[in-house]
Amino acid sequence: MNFEGILFFPVTPFTGDGHVDVALLKEHIASRLPFSPGGIFPACGTGEFHALSLAEVGTVVRAAVEVVNGAAPVIAGAGGPLGHALDVARAAEEAGADGLLVLPPYLVGAPVEGLVAYIEAIAGATGLPVIVYHRANAKFTAAAMVALAGNPKVIGFKDGIGDVGLAQEIVSAVRATGREDFLFFNGLLTAELTQGAYRGLGMPLYSSAAFAMAPEIATAYYRAYIDGNEERREELIAGFYAPLVRLRDETPGFGVSLIKAGLRQSGLAVGSVRPPLVNPTAEQEARLAAILAKGHELAASHTLANA
Repeated sequence: MNFEGILFFPVTPFTGDGHVDVALLKEHIASRLPFSPGGIFPACGTGEFHALSLAEVGTVVRAAVEVVNGAAPVIAGAGGPLGHALDVARAAEEAGADGLLVLPPYLVGAPVEGLVAYIEAIAGATGLPVIVYHRANAKFTAAAMVALAGNPKVIGFKDGIGDVGLAQEIVSAVRATGREDFLFFNGLLTAELTQGAYRGLGMPLYSSAAFAMAPEIATAYYRAYIDGNEERREELIAGFYAPLVRLRDETPGFGVSLIKAGLRQSGLAVGSVRPPLVNPTAEQEARLAAILAKGHELAASHTLANA
């Protein structure tokens, strides 16, 4: 599976009465396709997977598949309680997804052998390939990832923990198995801030929630990253990503809430986040607007420099 380009994690828009706004979701995704995302990941973390019903996941994934129409892989979220995860995986396959991103199991701590069995159960529920999300209570070892890499349906590893030593150990161990098709992703929040380091670990791919909110800024960063233009990349980090992360870290869940707020500010009425997440205050939204304005200014200057 090819993921050349920024990995796009769309939000899930909700109507005023709390339903998934399918038309707006399609508009949201369609408006980002001209920026050539390398993959679309609906109903994942940025898409509030934790707050979606089984039926809603199917609706969201089907809408994404229809809009993308084969332009890039569509990878749906699956996770939580095992029974729900299996049902969601099957619903995603029926909706036309190309693969699954397996999020952590619900709440419980488990030995790594149990986590491997959890991934294997989800991988066995459909014909879809799966990517392992290493995050929160789903913490894998190098030996566990080697075992999972023995299953050809397990095609990738996404690091959301940030232990660079462990990440390097996993990359090296899986590569030693000879799996040349195995993919590695930086899945930390606002991954652009850490991607310089993750590229050095052998993880060239990264998820971008910022792309959902401000594709021009995210694309300017990606071009600097691909071109090896460290001056421009660091300028965007200092002027946009670092201030965004400081604001994000003020309130739990702002990795999603700020993205929706930024979309609302741009004129796309994606609605509120669902509980237990909360929306930014008016003062926080004002600071977000200033951060976005600076980011767009920097992105525009990079575009002129490339012209």
